[in-house]
Amino acid sequence: MKNLYSLAINPWVIIGSLIAGGALGLGFPAFSLQLAIVGDVYVDLLKMIVLPFMVSAVIFSLQKMLRHGGAGQVLLRTFGIFAATLAVVALVGLVTGVIAQSQSGTSDSQAEAYGDIVSRDANSNDTVIELNSRPKPSAPGLGDILRSSLLPTNVFAALAQGETLKALVFALLFGLAVGTVRGGIADGLARGLEAVYHACQRLTGWLNYPLPLVLMCMSAGQLAKTGLGPLQAMTQFIIAFSVASLGVMLLSVLLIWRRSGQTLPATLRSLRAPFALALATRSSATCMPSMIDMLSRDLRFPRDRVELLVPLSISLLRIGPVLYYVCATMFIAQLYGTRLGLTELALVGAASILAGCASSGMTGLVTVSLAGMVCGYVGLPFEAAFVLFLAVDPVCDMLRTVVLVLGNSAAVAAICPAPEATVEAAEGAAGAPLADRVSPPAMAARVLAQAAQAKEMA
Repeated sequence: MKNLYSLAINPWVIIGSLIAGGALGLGFPAFSLQLAIVGDVYVDLLKMIVLPFMVSAVIFSLQKMLRHGGAGQVLLRTFGIFAATLAVVALVGLVTGVIAQSQSGTSDSQAEAYGDIVSRDANSNDTVIELNSRPKPSAPGLGDILRSSLLPTNVFAALAQGETLKALVFALLFGLAVGTVRGGIADGLARGLEAVYHACQRLTGWLNYPLPLVLMCMSAGQLAKTGLGPLQAMTQFIIAFSVASLGVMLLSVLLIWRRSGQTLPATLRSLRAPFALALATRSSATCMPSMIDMLSRDLRFPRDRVELLVPLSISLLRIGPVLYYVCATMFIAQLYGTRLGLTELALVGAASILAGCASSGMTGLVTVSLAGMVCGYVGLPFEAAFVLFLAVDPVCDMLRTVVLVLGNSAAVAAICPAPEATVEAAEGAAGAPLADRVSPPAMAARVLAQAAQAKEMA
């Protein structure tokens, strides 16, 4: 079973599954459309686990952290690193967009392809009704965000509707309250939450085994539905976004490698499971069990910190959407021949961070539509280009999820104490280095030898 699991999350097997699914979708589109239900069922199964896993992990780890102290320092360091990470990701997107603008422009053939996609979509009555009825994206106010995205008026309704951010807010507040309960009153709750946590983690591990087959079915169904036309028309944007995503992923892997103290091959092997799951599901929330397992078990970061920080980063540190909004805005500026100055570039970066934070819990069409909010700050029209981005969103969504999973793992690694520091702390608490400690059998043999020596002396 261990060899089968290693094969299921092998990157080459994942890439082969994508290629095989693409070939199947192009060669047999009618049959491939029927295979898409396999991917939908698989993602629904994973989403079923997400909320109970997240709630139990956050409450349990926050309770332990409050009892041992240091929670305030951890949270302060967390939000500082979150802010720095968002700024770096926005900068990477801006640099990539500026370089792409300087290297190439929009050719007549590309403009014709863009117009063909837009006009073809305009002939669809369903899409026209949806776009005309959709209000123009506007920047949400603080009160709107608090009421609609953060504060759950009914936590059971939030759990039933899959509102991840509201469930996280409840888990944080409830965990803080439980952590202040003294005595053994909350011990039963802690054991129950720990059981839920491990059960959800086990379920996620079981669902990783059919990953290559599911990924092949998902890619075949998607390519049979859209074809290669949108990918060819938006090649320039996809290349720019892919380059920016690759840059963020490389920085994330290097940071995890340096913080973990592992060799680079060992670090890459530990990242296989969350990377494969991100490609297959395109849902960062479903990757949380795999991320926690990778950071705590494989890379040996403190489990109680990891269990708290991974759900927090998935919900708040939205670096994948931030990078996407920056690249999308820069592409629209290039599409309309608009050159952005330093002030406009800074405004694009700040607005993309705000839109990324507002995208928590959103997917698909709603995520893409928030790019219009960023374009509105610099006076760029987005409505006509909306269909272009929606056509290639499956590919972009895959990149957004991988960036989010790897980048958040790097942020958690930066916040947590290094594994070496954890080992030193354990040695200091025990009063002797780990290497010098005597195992129980050796200790028993030493006691018997001393007793025999004392008997001979007597």
